[in-house]
Amino acid sequence: MLACRLTFVEGFVKVDAMRKINIAIIGIGHLGSRHLKVLSELKNIVNIVGVCDVKEDRTERLARHYNVPFFEDYRELAGKIDAVNICVPTTLHHKIGKFFLENGVHTFIEKPITMDIAQADDLIAVAQKNNLKLQVGHVERFNSAFRAIKHFTKYPLFIECHRLNKFPNRSLDIGVVMDLMIHDIDIILGINNSPVKDFHAVGINVLTSMEDIASVRVVFENGCVCNLTASRVSEDVMRKIRIFTTDSYISLDYVQQEAHIYRKHGAMISKHALPIQKEEPLKEEIKSFIECVRDDQQPIVSGVEGRDALKLALKICESIKTAQTQIFERIKSESLTQA
Repeated sequence: MLACRLTFVEGFVKVDAMRKINIAIIGIGHLGSRHLKVLSELKNIVNIVGVCDVKEDRTERLARHYNVPFFEDYRELAGKIDAVNICVPTTLHHKIGKFFLENGVHTFIEKPITMDIAQADDLIAVAQKNNLKLQVGHVERFNSAFRAIKHFTKYPLFIECHRLNKFPNRSLDIGVVMDLMIHDIDIILGINNSPVKDFHAVGINVLTSMEDIASVRVVFENGCVCNLTASRVSEDVMRKIRIFTTDSYISLDYVQQEAHIYRKHGAMISKHALPIQKEEPLKEEIKSFIECVRDDQQPIVSGVEGRDALKLALKICESIKTAQTQIFERIKSESLTQA
């Protein structure tokens, strides 16, 4: 296999664009196995140097299936790879991400970037210091339908997002805001070139100790209002967004990769389907990361964008917890009074 050649130019690592990128995957669970499948389909631009996961039997089976090496310890990969895809639980993002960034490896981390802002800032600083790419896995940015509507989304007045899923039995170390809603948080922050002015959030626990359903209203300083709803205990799957402007609105279905634009013509409204060439969003996301490494480009969702989405998501989570505590205290107080 061809190995990616590295050259040092004025203090930073430059990847030879004529060579393949040596890459590894850390964490071969639900998402990591999908990353492995996609990367196996991109062997014209990458060499999969290895996979690593604490669940050795499952990982070894997948490694044999895709004919790639298995590593018991991710630290063994230092010096062997140019880039890494990290798909471990969120609690390990900072530790593993920092290790690879400190060892000169371009790093892709699944969302959310880290558990807190200090950890995110640390990864961003290390990546900048070592002139490395740091990309965060906000995959909806690479959905074909979203790409088709991007140039229609200037100056939004109102945005409505619905993201519903069946109970996943995974990612239970975080609530639905960090698990699902953070995708829509990233999207609305990317659409609105304006700071957040205020927000109101509610959420309830259903099957876990964290919020499984959440509803948030976000108001931006430019006047745009966004309503976001997320659930991971729904019967059906839904991932939709509607964006209203002064004379039109756009309706997008992420699952079907379909988008329609509705325009006002006097007292009439016309509806047009946007032409979309459907692609697998995860494959487009990973291809974009590889291209950024190879061509020295800035990732569409860098550590900075990942940090911004995390910051608002954490504030929403804290607001939900505070509201829940107040409700429980009120119920407790009323019960004691009635007793």
